[in-house]
Parts: sequence; structure tokens; C-alpha cells
Amino acid sequence: MAKHRNPGTDVPASDVDDAEVFRAAVRDVKPIKQTVPDQGLAKVKPRTRRRRAEPAAPDLDVDMPLVSDSAASGITGSDALSFQRAGVRTQVVRRLRRGLIPIEAELDLHGLSQAAARDQLAEFLALSHAGGRRCVRIIHGKGFRSGARGPVLKVAVDGWLRRHLNVMAFTSARAIDGGTGAVYVLLRA
Repeated sequence: MAKHRNPGTDVPASDVDDAEVFRAAVRDVKPIKQTVPDQGLAKVKPRTRRRRAEPAAPDLDVDMPLVSDSAASGITGSDALSFQRAGVRTQVVRRLRRGLIPIEAELDLHGLSQAAARDQLAEFLALSHAGGRRCVRIIHGKGFRSGARGPVLKVAVDGWLRRHLNVMAFTSARAIDGGTGAVYVLLRA
């Protein structure tokens, strides 16, 4: 099929015909005028994600009650503590027990009364969770100086951590990090 050319141009005849047909088709078309939006109209605000309602200030006497008799719990200073909430994988707890999850903060409760330790622990867990920390260490001691009462803080910390909603798992630390006198705590993400 041979292309016809207009004399004096390098444009094929079929292209010229198409261009002329197009111009004839759009001859009466007028451009649409651009309108500027009124300044008085409110712009649509982007939707923001709803934040969960913050829980009310915890009632520590209900959420983290003081332990009255630690000897009745049967926990001794050399017993290892361990807890995992439903849904936490066993491999995660194993990594926690081995000290393979980086410790991002630490709280030492040595020498504190049970009430003072509870207050500091509640504040520490709240700040750690709010700060996005995933794993923390809490040193409670083995309670060897508690005499016949047994390890008061160790028993209390065990109970408090089990009841705290942001605690997903905890286990006694490795010997280099305090052994049975400390726990690694895995917090809710």
C-alpha cells in the first residue's frame, strides 16, 4: 500500500486528511472556563484515626492488691517464675527466658515496702507501655533477708504481673541478669 504525499511536505496524505477531519469535528468546541473555589467554603478535613479511650486511673488496691502472707504462696527465693498469657507463642517465651529479647528499661525494687514497690511498678509499666517498650527487667530480689515471711516482693510481683493487662509474659532472668531475683517482662505491643 503506497502512501500519498502532498507536494512540498514530508507529511503523508493520510495524516493530513486525519488532521483536517479532526479540526472540522472540533471547530465549534469552546474551552471550559476554570472556576476558582470560593474562599468561604470549608475544606473537607481528612479523617483521623480514633484513639482508644484511655482506661481510668487504676485502683491499685483492686488491680494490684498487697500480699498479706507470702509464706502461704509456696514460692521460695530460689523458685523460678514464669507466666504466659493465652495467645503468646511458646517460642517467644523461650526467647524471653534465654535473654534474646533486648531489655529496654529496668526497675529495681530492692529495699522498698510492698506499697511503695506496687506504686513504682504500676507507674513503670504504664510509662514503659506508653513509651513503646516491648521488654523490661524488674528486679525484686530473692527475699533471703525476709526471714520466715519468705520473699514478700517476689510473691507480690508475681501476682501483680499476672493481673496486669499490658503484661503478655514474664519469666525469671538468666543468672547474669539477676537469676530468680529478677524477671524479664514482655509487654503488649
